[in-house]
Amino acid sequence: NVTLGLDGVLYTKVFDPYKCSYNVENAEFAIKKMAQTTMRSEIGKITLDTVFRERETLNVNIVDAINKASEPWGISCLRYEIRDMTLPLRINEAMQMQVEAERKKRASILESEGIREADINVAEGKKRAKILNSEAFQTEQINIANGEARAIQLMAEAKAKAVTQVAEAIGQQNGMNAVGYSIAEQYVDAFGKLAKTNNTMILPANPGDVGGMVAQAMTVYKNLSNLEQIKSETAGSTKKHTQNITFDPES
Repeated sequence: NVTLGLDGVLYTKVFDPYKCSYNVENAEFAIKKMAQTTMRSEIGKITLDTVFRERETLNVNIVDAINKASEPWGISCLRYEIRDMTLPLRINEAMQMQVEAERKKRASILESEGIREADINVAEGKKRAKILNSEAFQTEQINIANGEARAIQLMAEAKAKAVTQVAEAIGQQNGMNAVGYSIAEQYVDAFGKLAKTNNTMILPANPGDVGGMVAQAMTVYKNLSNLEQIKSETAGSTKKHTQNITFDPES
């Protein structure tokens, strides 16, 4: 229980002078006491914390209660307003501390929510950055693989074209001389690169005999060409004999 001082303003109107004169001894005193007791009764129904928030409701309830009681007196209550509320000093200090604690609580909650949102944003940013980095690395690897594959394909096509042109050139007049010149040039170039990347060298028995090396390479080439020609003729003969075989059902 808390002692609470209330200062109210009451507006009344006499609508029946006869009742106001003969049904009550002192109409002004009676209506004041009625307002006080009604106000005390209505405030006793609510908690102290809600008194300040329920002023309008208290005013309406007090006016209704006074009008029901003062109708036989020929008086009606037009309006009732709570002008001021007075609390004991210690209660006022306690309520002020409660308000400050509530504000600190709200500030702590808001601060923690801000920290949480910041941490979430940072985590989301890091997650998004990792995803983008992985996607970029994947795209880079795909592009590198496609580039290497395309380069290998182009090199193979160029090499195949070069081999075709070499084969056509060999079949022309003086083609074998050109092949010999190319082999001799590569032989000399290979000797020029010896011992540049390694201290160990493997040399033929007669490194100065370039003509012998070229003749040996040409011999190997001719042997391979003759072998391929024999294989082609053998395959054509076998196919011809296979087509000439007939079967007699009665034999």
